[in-house]
Amino acid sequence: MIEFSHISKLLIKKKLKILTNTEKVQLKKFNKKHPFSKDIKIAELIDSVNSYSKINKENAWKLIEARTKTERPVIKLFKKRWYGYAASLVLILTSAYFLKDILFQTAIPNNPNQTETSNIVKGTDKAILTLADGSEVFLEKGTAVKTQNANSNGKEIVYTANTKRTATVIYNRLTIPRGGQFFIKLADGTQVWLNSESQLKYPVAFIEGKTREVELIYGEAYFEVTSSSQNNGAKFKVINKSQEVEVLGTAFNIKAYKDENTIYTTLAEGSVAITFDNKSEILVPNQQSIFNTTNSNFKLKTVDVYNEISWKDGVFSFERKPLKDIMKVFARWYDMEVVFENKSLEDEKFFGVLDKEQSIKEILETIKILK
Repeated sequence: MIEFSHISKLLIKKKLKILTNTEKVQLKKFNKKHPFSKDIKIAELIDSVNSYSKINKENAWKLIEARTKTERPVIKLFKKRWYGYAASLVLILTSAYFLKDILFQTAIPNNPNQTETSNIVKGTDKAILTLADGSEVFLEKGTAVKTQNANSNGKEIVYTANTKRTATVIYNRLTIPRGGQFFIKLADGTQVWLNSESQLKYPVAFIEGKTREVELIYGEAYFEVTSSSQNNGAKFKVINKSQEVEVLGTAFNIKAYKDENTIYTTLAEGSVAITFDNKSEILVPNQQSIFNTTNSNFKLKTVDVYNEISWKDGVFSFERKPLKDIMKVFARWYDMEVVFENKSLEDEKFFGVLDKEQSIKEILETIKILK
């Protein structure tokens, strides 16, 4: 039986035009088996969510109601437990993006206790480019920048292919602050999406025939690498922390934040060879490697790749994610801090698909409005 939450997720992905072929087949089968689903009204879907369980959603709202203090806004998760209504929040979060256009047609009265979230701003395209001489250039939406090797329109930076042979490697660094994201196209045509609080070091031009090497100093990045056949046989490697990823013409995601001791490498297409502690493992599509840099523990598991890379398409997608991990994602994108007063809440698990363009206030109000 296909779960309601899974169907909601497929509808969201259909809206965003990012359904895989397998998911298109699943949705087609569901519609064929349940033809009435095509005639379901949004209002009826909301009623279905509301009647799913007899749950006190007002209390659920209070648990994640926002308030700020100090220079960086703080979201505080209160001491009460929510075991009695966790299932409702699963459904609410799963359907939040799909329903948000309808939900926010309803006027929401101002409440002085909720205005504290208004100064928490969603992330946007911004980065700091550090040139070889150490000088810094701020890249942001609406501002055009041109350097000797690249051009930026404020949303991305594109390096031009080097037509002259070079024997010296010159590096630039791109730093994405909290509350930021950025896209970069390297000189070999490789495309990289950088998530909030990340830093990438890379050559402005690659030496012909030599291994193309970049370093993800920290953070998260999704790579679509041009093949070695397009670069005179040159391999492509990503160095980060305690591991090295050799690319065999592929698309993959690396998450290696500086405040975490685990590196996650997820393969979307092709294959990669991961080297750590003088050992090597080859990943196949839909596999994720998990490497603990503290105890050198390494393991592989099969994952839903979409959940790991949806951030680059403007979507938060969570599947059985602990609340502490979900709030880390929100903290980086909205540049805020999250405090758990009740530590037992940290491991509560949720499904959720949300639009990154929503404000944190909208996300919280989406939960409240379904009470």
